[in-house]
Amino acid sequence: MSAENLLTLKNLTAGVGEAGIEILHNIDLRIGKGETHVIMGPNGAGKSTLGYTIMGNPLYEISSGNIIFDGEDITALTADKRAKKGIFLTFQSPVEVPGLTIRQFLRNALQEIKGERIKFSEFNRKLRSVMDTLSFAEEYADRDINVGFSGGERKKAEILQLLMLEPKLAILDETDSGLDVDAVKTVSAGISEYKKNKDGSLLIITHNAAILEALHVDKVHVVVKGKIVAEGDGSLVEEINRNGFERYTNEQ
Repeated sequence: MSAENLLTLKNLTAGVGEAGIEILHNIDLRIGKGETHVIMGPNGAGKSTLGYTIMGNPLYEISSGNIIFDGEDITALTADKRAKKGIFLTFQSPVEVPGLTIRQFLRNALQEIKGERIKFSEFNRKLRSVMDTLSFAEEYADRDINVGFSGGERKKAEILQLLMLEPKLAILDETDSGLDVDAVKTVSAGISEYKKNKDGSLLIITHNAAILEALHVDKVHVVVKGKIVAEGDGSLVEEINRNGFERYTNEQ
């Protein structure tokens, strides 16, 4: 566990901007460099909203509080600027992006992050290596992002992005949602590969303990009605799997 915080949320309150509906209430959260944190909670608790707010999705507006990332207050930064600083977010339902191949997107994204041109040969070597790790046929690199992909292929494409971009903080929002057992194993292997970078931090939003089996979980946060109502170590995942969230929802 790192003593140095990568992400700090201070009294964060946020919701849907146009509707003026607050979803998150006074969230305090600290993630150290290299740590793995898990967000759990019942449906509609605000878990995905938390991920989107950290990423800077413009649909969600912060009414109070601050987001500190790698020593800098990024509360007012747009999502693209947060991405350049090293924040990455997967989606429950990855969208199609016609007209842009995976290869084109990843090379352009890496050049934006690094601020310099990347040699095509060097990029392709790394891409082939990562796709091989994920048992992902290289032909997919030249297909438009997620167009015609199965659910498992879309999630695999996101893990490919994770391993290629090597963000400082990866927020995985229900990455295991709707996957069969084999696909969960592939995604889990990719996440474990990312964690070989000792400074890389994870914030995993999930209902499925299977995706956590190969990981050391530093802290679990239970979210109910937009508030963190309980925290603990990895053993809290097993307790919730046995007993559900009733104990926490009844207290709210």
